[in-house]
Amino acid sequence: MVLLALMIAMMLAMLDNMIVGTAMPTIVGELGGLEHLSWVVTGYTLATAASTPIWGKLGDMYGRKGAFLSSIVLFLIGSALSGMAQDMGQLIGFRAVQGLGAGGLMVGVMAIIGDLVPPRERGKYQGMMAGVMALAMIGGPLVGGTITDNWGWRWAFYINLPLGAVALAAITAVLHLPRKRSRAGIDYLGVVLLTVGITSIVLVTTWGGTEYAWTSARIMELIGIGVAALVGFVFWQTRAAEPVLPLHIFRSRNFTLMSVIGFITGFVMFGATLFLPLYQQAVQGASATNSGLLLLPMLGAMLVTSMVAGRVTTNSGRYKVFPIVGGGLMITGLYLLSLMDTGTTRLTSGIYMAVLGAGMGCLMQITMLVAQNSVQMRDMGVASSSTTLFRTLGSSFGVAIMGALFNHRVQDVMAERAGALGKGVTEKSAQLDAKSLQKLPAVAREAYQHAVSAGTHAAFVLGAAVAVVVLIAALFVKEVPLKGGPQQSAAQDGDEAAPMQVIEAV
Repeated sequence: MVLLALMIAMMLAMLDNMIVGTAMPTIVGELGGLEHLSWVVTGYTLATAASTPIWGKLGDMYGRKGAFLSSIVLFLIGSALSGMAQDMGQLIGFRAVQGLGAGGLMVGVMAIIGDLVPPRERGKYQGMMAGVMALAMIGGPLVGGTITDNWGWRWAFYINLPLGAVALAAITAVLHLPRKRSRAGIDYLGVVLLTVGITSIVLVTTWGGTEYAWTSARIMELIGIGVAALVGFVFWQTRAAEPVLPLHIFRSRNFTLMSVIGFITGFVMFGATLFLPLYQQAVQGASATNSGLLLLPMLGAMLVTSMVAGRVTTNSGRYKVFPIVGGGLMITGLYLLSLMDTGTTRLTSGIYMAVLGAGMGCLMQITMLVAQNSVQMRDMGVASSSTTLFRTLGSSFGVAIMGALFNHRVQDVMAERAGALGKGVTEKSAQLDAKSLQKLPAVAREAYQHAVSAGTHAAFVLGAAVAVVVLIAALFVKEVPLKGGPQQSAAQDGDEAAPMQVIEAV
C-alpha cells in the first residue's frame, strides 16, 4: 500500500508538466497573455528546483512523513487554484504554488524508500519508480490531449485531485515512521541564499539566447547574482547550526560522483526528449502525437534496463558495473543519433534511441541508490534532494546549451540553403510547428529539413562529448557492497560513510 501511494505521488510530479504542456494552446486561447506563456512552465520549474533541497532537509529534521504529506497537500492546493485561474497572471502564481509542492514529492518518495527498504533491496523498488517516470513521459501528452479535448483544460489540473487524495489517504493510514523533532531551528539564511542562487541559474538557462542575448546586461546580472548567492551559501553552510545542505556529505567520493553523473544524465535526457520530437516532426513527417509515441524505443529501453539493474543489484549487492555500462551506452547512443540525416528511417532512429535509453536506464536510479548508500541515515533526505536537484539543474543546462547550439546551426543552414527566404523563416524561432512547416515553399521546406538534421547532429555530438564525463566518473566509483539485513554494519571503508541503518516500518 505504501509503494502504491508513493508511485501515485511520483506519477503526479512527473505527469503534470506533460499534461499541461499539451493543454497550453487551449489555455492561451481562453486566458490570453501569450507573451507570458513561458512563465507558466518557468514558474513551476523555478519553484520545484528551489524547494527541492528544502523539503529534503525538513524531512531529515522533523520527520519524513509530515514533510511528504505537506508537499502533497501544497501540490493539490496549487492544482485546484490553477484549475480555477481566471487570467494568465493567476495561473502563473498558482503554478508556482504547485511547483513548491512538487519539489517535495520526488524527494519524499526516494527518501521514504531509503528509510523503509534495506540498501540491497532498494534498487528493485527504485527501478519501479523509474518505470513510473517512463510511463509518465509516454502517457503525459496523450492523457493531456484527451482531457483537454473532452473535458476542458481546467481538468488538466483537477485530475490531480482524486489521485492526490488517494495517495494522501494511503500514506496517512499505512505509513509509520519514527517521529523526529530537531532542536535546531531552520537555516533561513541558507534557504534564502540557495533559493536566490538556484533561481538565478534556472533563469539564465531559460532566458539566455531566447528572451535575452547571452551577453546582455540582464543575463550578466543574473549570473553575477547567482554566483554571489552560491558562494555566500557555501560560506554560510560551514557556520550554520543546522545547514540546509551539509557540506560534509560531499566528502564522500561516491556521493560527489553520483551528483556529477546525475547532472550529466539530466543534461542528456531532457535534451534528447526535446530535440528528437522536433527531428521526427520536421524530417520524418510525424505528427505531434506520433512523435511522442515514436519515443517509445528510448523510454521502453530505459524502463527495462532500469528494472533489470534494480533486480541484479538486489540479487548481487553490486552496482559499479551499471554506471560504467550506462555511460558507455549513453555515449554510443548519442553518437549514433548524431548520424541521423534526412534519409534516416524510423526503424534506424528507433534503434539508436533504444541504445540511448538503455544507457539512461542503467543510470537513472542507480545514482540515487549509491548517493543514499554514501551518507548516514540522518542525511537521507538531503542526499535524495541533492541528487534530484543536480539532475534538475542538469536538465536546465542541457535544454539551454543544446538548444542554443541547435538554433544557431538551423539558422546557419537555412541561410546557406535558402538565402534570405531561409533566414526570414527562422528569424524569430528555429523551431517550426507542423502547420508553419506545411505553409513553407518547397525549397524552404527542404532546406529546413536539412537544417534540423544539422541542428540535431550538433546537439547530439555535444551530448556525446558531455556524456564522456559520466564514463570517467563511473570508473572512479568505489563499490561499497550493499547489505540486506535490517541492521547494517557500521564499518567504514576509506572516505565512504558507513552503510545506513534501516528503519523498520510498522
